[in-house]
Amino acid sequence: MFLEPYWMQHAEASAVVVSGWHRMSYRTTDGLFQSVELERCIRRLHAAVGNAVADDKQIVFATGSMQLINALVYALSPDSNSGSTASVVATTPYYPPVVGGSSAILDHAYFWPHFTHIPAPSNEDVMLFTTSKLSGHASSRFGWALIRDEKVAKRVNNYILQNTMGTSRDTQLRMLSVFKAILANLHGKEDIFAFGHDVMTAKWRKLGAVVSRSRRISLQNIPPQYCTYFDKIREPSPAYAWVKCEREEDSDCSDVLLKAKIITRSGVWNDASSRYTRISLIKSQDDFDLLLERITEFVDAELTAAGSNSM
Repeated sequence: MFLEPYWMQHAEASAVVVSGWHRMSYRTTDGLFQSVELERCIRRLHAAVGNAVADDKQIVFATGSMQLINALVYALSPDSNSGSTASVVATTPYYPPVVGGSSAILDHAYFWPHFTHIPAPSNEDVMLFTTSKLSGHASSRFGWALIRDEKVAKRVNNYILQNTMGTSRDTQLRMLSVFKAILANLHGKEDIFAFGHDVMTAKWRKLGAVVSRSRRISLQNIPPQYCTYFDKIREPSPAYAWVKCEREEDSDCSDVLLKAKIITRSGVWNDASSRYTRISLIKSQDDFDLLLERITEFVDAELTAAGSNSM
């Protein structure tokens, strides 16, 4: 929702009007299930942003990343007549793939310049992307995979056709409008990535300033890094802030903040200690302002108590 103001400023350029008779078939006018123009826009965007090599890969559309993951588990499994079974290993964020001879599926949902620096284009065999994190259009339920192996891509596509007869054509039309608006403004005054990075950086600065006054909680330290898209060293602006409770008695950090009316996601959900918890920073500005207000109250209460104890 942090990108909603951007699209309010570009309402006309991203608007879509569809007549009741238009796009009623599963297929496009050329008999395909995927918009050729939308696929072309996706390739252009990856090339312009520099976050993924797309020219030598097949693009498969889906109803969000979850459908793609299910399709890829099917597509990368051994043939049913081979007599062997497939194993799926979901590794934690900080481990590389550890199964020899395995096929890695890289989830690049957040690999965009408003969330992280882009050191170089990713060039893996299978990469997943979604508009929910790129443009904020989560409700459109649109994701895509870049797949090097044509046979794997065909199996993924067949799975999706059997599952949902492809991706909604209305969604594809809306995404085409959104992608065109993004492409038209890259590196300009209305660049969505510059806008998003400015918003996220401002949030991190404000949050960091409040938390730095506390000895009870702390934020992870992420150093500035060079980004090829912005062509400069940039401040970090992740979608989520990891908070650590420093006191020994605060073993459940999520519960500690919940008592201060701050809802977070416990670190145990990401294979981390319960002493860590995750705060979402990609919600609306009103939500963030309320979050900042409650964290400020939490820190002020800590400092007041510390002052009383020292007297």
